[in-house]
Amino acid sequence: MTATFARGTFRLRASAARAVAALRTAWWRFLGMQIGEGTLLPRVRVTWPHEVSLGRDCALEHEIHFKYDGIYAPGPTIIVGDRVFIGFGCEFNVRKRVEIGADCLIASGCKFIDHDHGISRRDISMREQTDGAEAAIVVEPDVWLGVNVVVLKGVTIGRGAIIAAGAIVTTDVPSHEIWGGVPARRLLERRGG
Repeated sequence: MTATFARGTFRLRASAARAVAALRTAWWRFLGMQIGEGTLLPRVRVTWPHEVSLGRDCALEHEIHFKYDGIYAPGPTIIVGDRVFIGFGCEFNVRKRVEIGADCLIASGCKFIDHDHGISRRDISMREQTDGAEAAIVVEPDVWLGVNVVVLKGVTIGRGAIIAAGAIVTTDVPSHEIWGGVPARRLLERRGG
């Protein structure tokens, strides 16, 4: 009897969670976010909903932050392909553009930051300087980013690459290579056909 009650309670909670996610997804669509069929949103944080485009059948965990770091501009600038997994607490901090290809796995805590603060002047604080470098980030399809990976401005990560947990990616990663470290460097190439 206890196991049956537990299963029933679990199913009821799961159904309620799906219903809430469907309502939340409809709300974000109403606000201008592009959300593909089969993608349901958990609790997320979004500064400008029209700047975000999520593909079909994506799986997102809660507390993801989609932050367009600027005033209103036409979007989208954060583009996520089909069947992408994005883990708990990821952050997209964007001024230019971040593109995530289809079938990527993005583990919890990953960060994408496509800009810097200005540092050219010493007479005003860095916070007030607006001349920091900005460059788009591209993650090609079928990439796996381990937990807490940081991808910085101007980086392209090639198809089928793997980035080890905790790495900070500051330069382009070729397809089908495994990188790790701070800063990230090539560890080996993936085998297979």
